[in-house]
Amino acid sequence: MEKIALVTYNPELMCFGHVLLYALDFHEKGYEVKVVIEGGAVKLVSTLKDPEAPFYGLYQKTKEKGLIDCVCQACSAKLGSIDEARAQGLPVGGDLMGHPSMEEYLSRGYRIITF
Repeated sequence: MEKIALVTYNPELMCFGHVLLYALDFHEKGYEVKVVIEGGAVKLVSTLKDPEAPFYGLYQKTKEKGLIDCVCQACSAKLGSIDEARAQGLPVGGDLMGHPSMEEYLSRGYRIITF
């Protein structure tokens, strides 16, 4: 099975919406998919809890399917979204000085795509 890690840093909602779309597409086509929310993108966790937000439906579907592997611990703490990530039940990761380790994904056979 092909493994893909989609790592999103970009805080722009339109970019993040595409990451969600790609994650669901890969998943539906049989890939093992992990979404890693890093950098400024961690702020979108708070934005997308609102049912009126664009891409709310895609976000909920991505969460329900368990495709969000982690939200960066260091970035979400710095940008004020760590409590919201935890409240939504999202995994918070930080095994590399507070950030998710990309080497960990590579060593487990994931191809990394960044946004």
